[in-house]
Amino acid sequence: MRGFLIIGNNAVGKPFNLNDLPGNGRMDILCRFVAQSLFISHGIRRDVEVYLLLLGNPNDPKTIKISGRYVRGMRPDERSIGGLINKALRIRYTDGWVMSTPGIFVSRKDLSDLLKDICKEKKYNTIAYLREDGKDIRDFIKKEKNDILFITGDHLGLNDDNEKIVLNNTENIVAIPTLSLQADQCIVIINYELDLLEKNAI
Repeated sequence: MRGFLIIGNNAVGKPFNLNDLPGNGRMDILCRFVAQSLFISHGIRRDVEVYLLLLGNPNDPKTIKISGRYVRGMRPDERSIGGLINKALRIRYTDGWVMSTPGIFVSRKDLSDLLKDICKEKKYNTIAYLREDGKDIRDFIKKEKNDILFITGDHLGLNDDNEKIVLNNTENIVAIPTLSLQADQCIVIINYELDLLEKNAI
């Protein structure tokens, strides 16, 4: 199992205009993040879950969960992904997960609640926080191999409060030691490194 969580600091938690994804809290970044997490040529990674934390309204945070195992009808373009996120934001949500379309769920969870929920389910052996000053991610992946939840911020990173929450749940701060990369670019590299490990293990 691979998990990818991105924190959208200004991402709107209500239906938004698909013709202006950047103007709705940089929802375009989150849609690209989903695409690079899930899609391969002519298919979807069924062993991946993606979490989108929408903090555009701090008094009413929402989390979208997308399960590669069950998602249907999603295409890799930003508009298609944004449309499915919009559907999730239109339904009545609770503190638990409510399914909007196959494989896509929405909940009233902030970061603390989300990480508690993930840790309770024990889907992942460990959590890794992507930050530019972290240790080389290749060394970390070779040690941990799989069943990792990777956490990153959008173009704004994480604020102090959310970073404290993350660091209360993990000591693993990792980085891709090259130039400063966008969140979706980091996910491409992580998937490549994990794919390579799996191929060599066969």
